[in-house]
Amino acid sequence: MRRRNWLALPLAAAALAAGVWLARGHYAPSPPATAAMAMWQLAFPDLQGRAQPLSQWRGRVVVLNFWASWCAPCRDEIPDFVALRAQFEPHGVEFVGIAVDTAANVRQFLQQVSVSYPILIGEGAAQELARQLGDTQGALPYTIVLDRDGKVVLSHLGRLPRATLEASLRQYGA
Repeated sequence: MRRRNWLALPLAAAALAAGVWLARGHYAPSPPATAAMAMWQLAFPDLQGRAQPLSQWRGRVVVLNFWASWCAPCRDEIPDFVALRAQFEPHGVEFVGIAVDTAANVRQFLQQVSVSYPILIGEGAAQELARQLGDTQGALPYTIVLDRDGKVVLSHLGRLPRATLEASLRQYGA
């Protein structure tokens, strides 16, 4: 009986390893390149409720920022984004904020803070897109920079230092 257990153990381990390997391939998040390409097919409502397709910014350098009104680091980086947008927009760079938040919360926040770039309301769908684009922790803020070809050239979880973003925009946007 003991000999049977010793023979079954390697078979069970092999079966477990095969199952983990198969599940990893099936449940793993999409690679950022694939997700970035699929992203252009999506649309999110603006503050007036009008669907805004992300494809309208295709061909530009896009700074896509996932944020929420209740997120302190998100609020802290907004003035840098406003300043950098003013500096780089003439060179074909666009900032887009996708709120993982409700429209009511975002409207209330924007009454206190001036934002010059498009803000879209993503709620839960935005969090799923951020996950597909590499935010495996589901934390905010999460920012990616896409080059003119739609390739993710920078991804950053947490407050994005202005110097880091500016260097990336100088390389890809100007």
